Amino acid sequence: MKILALSGSNADNSFNLALLKFIAKHFADKYDFEVASVKGLPLFKEGVDASTEVLALGKKIEDADIVLIGSPEQQHSVTSALKSALEWLSSSIHPFKDKPVVVVSTSPMPQGASRSQLRLKTVLTSPGFNAHVFNGDEFMMGFAPKQFDENGDLVDEGTVKFLDHFFTEVDDWYAQITK
Repeated sequence: MKILALSGSNADNSFNLALLKFIAKHFADKYDFEVASVKGLPLFKEGVDASTEVLALGKKIEDADIVLIGSPEQQHSVTSALKSALEWLSSSIHPFKDKPVVVVSTSPMPQGASRSQLRLKTVLTSPGFNAHVFNGDEFMMGFAPKQFDENGDLVDEGTVKFLDHFFTEVDDWYAQITK
């Protein structure tokens, strides 16, 4: 199964990108991952054609079996960088139509970007997207600076165990929606 792991952060040291990289490494023998980011994409502007970078990201989304989005949180919502990318990907092109999408998040705050996940899931089911959004257990990891070691690995065994459980649920869900 090919998974596009998309970081919704434009931060230089993104914890969500670190989480996606850990997931890709942890499950490397089970899935084919490609890690991408919204960092560097132009700000959405209505009436303007999508850039080659946006079109390339759209193609990666189309080619993936599942899109895994690492969604940071800003002011209790989706980051402006991710929202802008999503605007391009729902108006100029529509690669999310019927695409299975899974959302994970981490944050320095204890809630683990829970509000971002809620808002992102709402956006992904709106017209222009029509994605199939996973709504089983949710993976939201708080206190991100303390969660990773110097190699980018998660330090808490319980968190890794829950991540394994989470992806078992994702596999079951994917099998159901792709019958």
